Amino acid sequence: MDKEWTKLPWFSQEYINGVTRFLDFAFTKGSPQGGELLCPCAKCKNIYWKTRDIIRDHIIAKGFLDGYDVWVHHGEKLQRSMEIGDGMEDQDGSHDDIPGLLHDIYGERAEAHGVGEGPNDEARTFYSLIKEAEQELYPGCKDFSSLSFRIRLYLLKCLHGWSNTSFTALLELLKEAMPDLNIPESFYKTKAMISGLGLDYKKIDACPNDCMLFWKEHEKDNSFTICEASRWKQNAATEGCESEQPKNDCRVPAKVLRHFPLIPRLQRLFMCSKTAESMRWHEEERSKDGKLRHPADGKAWKDFDELHPDFSSESRNVRLGLTSDGFNPFRTMSLSHSTWPVLMMVYNTPPWLSMKPEYTMLSLLIPGPKSPGNDIDVYLQPLIEELKELWESGIETYDSSMNQTFQMRAALLWTISDYPAYAMLSGWSTKGKLACACCKSNTNSLYLKHSHKMCYMDHHTFLPRTHSWRDDVKSFNGEEEHRTAPSMLNGAEILELLKDFNNEFGKKKKKTKDHIKARYDLQEMGIREKPHPREIGGGRSEFAKACFSMTPHEKSIFCGVIKAAKLPDGTASNISKCVQVGDRKISGYKSHDAHFMLHYLLQIAIRSTMPKEVATPLIRLGSFFRSLCQKVIQVEDLDYLENEIA
Repeated sequence: MDKEWTKLPWFSQEYINGVTRFLDFAFTKGSPQGGELLCPCAKCKNIYWKTRDIIRDHIIAKGFLDGYDVWVHHGEKLQRSMEIGDGMEDQDGSHDDIPGLLHDIYGERAEAHGVGEGPNDEARTFYSLIKEAEQELYPGCKDFSSLSFRIRLYLLKCLHGWSNTSFTALLELLKEAMPDLNIPESFYKTKAMISGLGLDYKKIDACPNDCMLFWKEHEKDNSFTICEASRWKQNAATEGCESEQPKNDCRVPAKVLRHFPLIPRLQRLFMCSKTAESMRWHEEERSKDGKLRHPADGKAWKDFDELHPDFSSESRNVRLGLTSDGFNPFRTMSLSHSTWPVLMMVYNTPPWLSMKPEYTMLSLLIPGPKSPGNDIDVYLQPLIEELKELWESGIETYDSSMNQTFQMRAALLWTISDYPAYAMLSGWSTKGKLACACCKSNTNSLYLKHSHKMCYMDHHTFLPRTHSWRDDVKSFNGEEEHRTAPSMLNGAEILELLKDFNNEFGKKKKKTKDHIKARYDLQEMGIREKPHPREIGGGRSEFAKACFSMTPHEKSIFCGVIKAAKLPDGTASNISKCVQVGDRKISGYKSHDAHFMLHYLLQIAIRSTMPKEVATPLIRLGSFFRSLCQKVIQVEDLDYLENEIA
């Protein structure tokens, strides 16, 4: 069929006629299930099943999937070559070109290392996987090789949480039903083949009290040298073990850290020619007009380049960011459990790639059930060792896009986290007397006698010297503020502070919020008279309504505005499903939805439900973050935003 219509403007009559012809063909020649086919629009990407009318609306509103030129999901036949290393790519991306992938990963690299002089380890791996890729799944099968089928099956296991036993049972059933099927008979044989791709992970036993790892010189120990806790679970599963097996084989570690090595994953980025080219994007293709579009446009990146010209001279050297946070893997809030993944992001690539899941690398998986707290340093040791090696000496890496080997180095430029995780990663406590990460030891804190907590009232030291709020006695702590802002510590000063620092890791076996007593603290400090408690006799007190509180009617209006909001397709999830107007509650929305509400919806909802002194700062706060989160920012706008936020 003629497919030129897919490249025409979506609003043209020729495009709409082409959509009709495509649907007639697809629903005649394809294989509809319950009157539905896979939707080939640019958003659904042949993943979701839709009816004919919905598919038509999607293709006209969102466009036809780019690159889907052979309609294999909609009735056309695909003629596909299986020749090893021929460089052919599947036109619709629906089949796996495993031989081409292996050639990209191993083939050219093996040639660069002189396979003719005798195959090295990587070449042997390449040859064995090529042999696997050449084997048919069953006699006469042209669409799948044995290797590609195993990889797809293993992917389904990971995506849908199949147990190892159920995976083995499925393989046995397939083998029984189709004896000619060329597949392994167990999960463990499949996993051994997958690990040949070089993307495995390591298990490192850890102390249940977070004091040390069974790693390096302690790898064969049975108890911890610090807290003397046992490496093994007490009364753990010894049943099911054969009596002749060594006793240690039946033991279950009390805690296991999973380490996904970073170095081979970074090397894989250069073994595929397309991603290898993307790793130089920040230097070769980035627009350099002074606007902020990418971290490479920022001051931190540029200052780093000036400080380390030997590193920045090689555009393929990797710039990394690190992030970590706790989450409950059991999808229920009734169970308290905190598992901590440590993720690495690569910032060499364009912004539309760097935040994609496939470019976000899981480096460590720190087990629960509790947060590691400051002891996270214990678990970061394997990653830190890799980062030091990548920074100091680098790793020999083959770049398939340039057909050359180079010494790849990497630098961790920053961490991204919320405030509690920032305390864990930086080592500076963000609560207590010296909680300010900017003021450090100069933090000016005050203990509240009635609320039994610390408060910090001197944040207006960061304002310009002539700012009117410095003389505002009534709104702050009752005193004028004439001090200058504390200076930020640089890296050398921080290293000097930590020179003699000796932290003992591990937890030996042994939240505040505003409440009514905060009103008495304000009264004792002599500031903000309106919320002070008023004695009404009989030992009772009366409290004024807080300026930010809502009546039930105002809450209903607020929820109604959010519920009725019509959002452009694709900007956020269906926020209206998260609003219960009758209960006056908004819950269950995702973090992206919270950003969207702050940027756009909150300003509308609070105008008729909040007094001006509350609504105006919130509206300006939303405007600030909306300006800060644009895709392109003028550098001079940042100075304006910094003044505006105060």
